[in-house]
Amino acid sequence: MTARISHWIDGKHWAGVADRTGEVFDPATGEVRAHVDFAGDGQVAEAVAAAARAFPRWRDTSLAARSRILFAFRELLTARKDELAKIVTAEHGKVESDAAGEIARAIENVEYACGAPQMLKGGFSENASRGVDVYSIAQPLGVVGVISPFNFPAMVPLWFVPNAIACGNTVVLKPSEKDPSAAVFIAELLAEAGLPDGVVNVLHGDKVAVDGLLTHPDVQAISFVGSTPIARYVYETGTSHGKRVQALGGAKNHMVVLPDADLDLAADAAVSAGFGSAGERCMAVSVVVAVEPVAGELIAKITERMSRLRVGDGRDPASEMGPLVTAGHRDKVQSYVDAGIAEGADLVVDGRDIAVEGGGFWLGPTLFDRVTPEMSVYRDEIFGPVLSVVRADGYDSALELVNANAYGNGTAIFTNDGRAARRFQNEVEVGMIGLNVPIPVPVSYYSFGGWKDSLFGDSHAYGPEGFHFFTRTKVVTSRWPDPSQGGVNLGFPRNS
Repeated sequence: MTARISHWIDGKHWAGVADRTGEVFDPATGEVRAHVDFAGDGQVAEAVAAAARAFPRWRDTSLAARSRILFAFRELLTARKDELAKIVTAEHGKVESDAAGEIARAIENVEYACGAPQMLKGGFSENASRGVDVYSIAQPLGVVGVISPFNFPAMVPLWFVPNAIACGNTVVLKPSEKDPSAAVFIAELLAEAGLPDGVVNVLHGDKVAVDGLLTHPDVQAISFVGSTPIARYVYETGTSHGKRVQALGGAKNHMVVLPDADLDLAADAAVSAGFGSAGERCMAVSVVVAVEPVAGELIAKITERMSRLRVGDGRDPASEMGPLVTAGHRDKVQSYVDAGIAEGADLVVDGRDIAVEGGGFWLGPTLFDRVTPEMSVYRDEIFGPVLSVVRADGYDSALELVNANAYGNGTAIFTNDGRAARRFQNEVEVGMIGLNVPIPVPVSYYSFGGWKDSLFGDSHAYGPEGFHFFTRTKVVTSRWPDPSQGGVNLGFPRNS
């Protein structure tokens, strides 16, 4: 009998009977490991109501008390990080070392959120006018929804939830139905850390649950990470219902390699960033732009490194790359390999025939050369272990290629020329840039987010912008009565 994964509402596991459920697979074996309850309108209403009831008390909880709970949560998460990594690997498929890295970055964001008292200080101007003080205060929004993707089932929820609750909001988290257990584990740890019932709720499901959060009148804001078409839908639907929305979309991340670069370092980076987590990262490098005359040598070095990659069950310490998350996703990624061949790209390494014992959703690392911008293998976000090489004849044509792309999430340049690197960071139209760093995910005290079709809304995730997103500002102008300043004045207020 398979396990059941259900909602976490008002501080406890939901005890009802779901009208619909979904299957949660072990990607390394292809077996169903659990069934997850899908929320209907009733469960959406129940979760939002629990968050709404909890909000007044949590809003008025002191910053010191909120921080103590987050510190306690951080200690519990650190103590049980290995257990959470195993949960991530079992449902997502990424190798345990990669899952451990995901959780380490998540813990950094929790640590940043522990500093909420510092981040939520307002401004104060004494005697802005005679006898008048002016000051600002940041207050929480209310109930916020967080909709997270399958590729980082622990880290992405912890991009948003700690900052949201540190600011005094309450949360309804809707994780991916493909790997939902990590979100429940996080909610349980928050409860153990002392978080009051209803402050964080977890709601499982599909579009019904998403639409319920996007349209519910008591949900004030939505944070979303996922593909660009869905990010656009979330942004347009949420804002049309009067909500503040930050929606992070997809990517087609380029890594530009200039002729003066250290090609061994560049090859290491291309393989690491292209095939880590089987390419299921929004910051994965999917295009290497080789500025001639280095393409041939660079491809040879990448190919040699790919031949040594160990693909297997993520629970095996020897494995470096695991399976894809579902059979459907594996088939979709494989269809892009077929399309790349049909469209005329040179298939250098073919990952379609990889054989791994025990079934599962496998596709090996794949490399194309002589890819051109009109090909679907270049144009679309593939979200799998497919790396494309585009040859450019100079820096300017490489930059033009990156800037012409519809996405603007992350990019990198490999060079030993500081002038070229400085020019690139100034001219490239992308939100996150790596200089000899292939995956430039910002640390927790900066903020994550791209440009163009990689972001809808004007707020990036976590860091200072995260605190700004989860609060709204009041400006108070204060004067205490002084009989000498009385009298009627119908003119516009002036400072004096």
